[in-house]
Amino acid sequence: MRDAKILRERGEISGAPSTRASLWWWIALAAALALSHAEPAPKLARVKDVASIEGIRDNQLVGYGLVVGLKGTGDSSQTVFPAQTLVSALERMGITVPQTGANSASNMQIKNMAAVFVVATLPPFSRPGYKVDITVSSAGDARSLEGGILLMTPLYGPDGQIYAQAQGSLVLGGYMATSAGNTRMLNHPTTARIPDGALVERPVPFELKQMHTVSVVLNDADFHTAERMAAAIDRALGSARAHAVDSRRVEIVPAPNEDMAALLDKVEAVEVEVYPRARVVVNERTGTVVIGGTVRLQPVSILHGGLSVNVISETKVSQPNAYSTGTTEVVQQTTVQAQDKPVNRIDLKEGATVEDLVQELQQTGAGARDVISILQAMKEAGALEADLDVL
Repeated sequence: MRDAKILRERGEISGAPSTRASLWWWIALAAALALSHAEPAPKLARVKDVASIEGIRDNQLVGYGLVVGLKGTGDSSQTVFPAQTLVSALERMGITVPQTGANSASNMQIKNMAAVFVVATLPPFSRPGYKVDITVSSAGDARSLEGGILLMTPLYGPDGQIYAQAQGSLVLGGYMATSAGNTRMLNHPTTARIPDGALVERPVPFELKQMHTVSVVLNDADFHTAERMAAAIDRALGSARAHAVDSRRVEIVPAPNEDMAALLDKVEAVEVEVYPRARVVVNERTGTVVIGGTVRLQPVSILHGGLSVNVISETKVSQPNAYSTGTTEVVQQTTVQAQDKPVNRIDLKEGATVEDLVQELQQTGAGARDVISILQAMKEAGALEADLDVL
């Protein structure tokens, strides 16, 4: 009745309903109240877009190697481990490097080579002979990897086994040019990629036929979505074989002698109703603020100002007059400047949107750091109905 009184005061409902129209009046009132308290509409998404199959995952690989063929932009002689790596590589090829004398390893010039770390991601079900992309990054003080070639480098998994071998010409997304003490650099010339630069030598032991149950793991934990997903999978399979274990995992029991690949194909193609979580992501290092469209705001009044204090120190030389008995002294003068910025006020009424908030903040001249502070304060005050993630 309180909502009916509010609607009457706004002029949306006038007077008491007649006996004939009472039923329709109450139906219209219920519909208006339902619309005012309606939840955000769900969106349909495939299971493969919002979840993953437990056990079917990528694996990280890492290795250490040498990049050769640089144009004097490699590691300096102060970096010891590239020279040691080169000596070991030469010895494996049957070349002996003297330990003493003018041609010893300690006198080697390694400016045309650089020690690097190589990383790669091994996709699931990779077999020997498959190619994967690799990323190469300098491990020493090399200035650029432009024009370099990576020598054969073994890539290791977490268990210490070699799963791939990497080699090839580097592709850089930047460059560095130096002449007469002037330097021009674009992006990061000490990191490069090699498309299809590694060959898989060992597969990851995993077989679908060994799976007795299929576990579908949601990317974002939510009990409501898990229950809806289990019901949608049951409808697609035509039997009750899926159940939600918790807010993130849904287990499916395969039928006897069922083709696991066909089962996973059906499961990943199922469309399920998903209610995206309202989320605000802020990065204090870069000043980036990303606000989702489903974020709702409560009525709130914001007062925001700022105090800036500048401390300036200047060093001056006090020179005495000619033929005087004074001495030259170095005097440091310190100036303190304080400025209290005026307070800006923002009023967000009921029904305000994220666009309203952004426009108000822009009109007050708030910077990125100010917006982050305001969002954190709104979250603490309960006016921001969203998860606040600070990177």
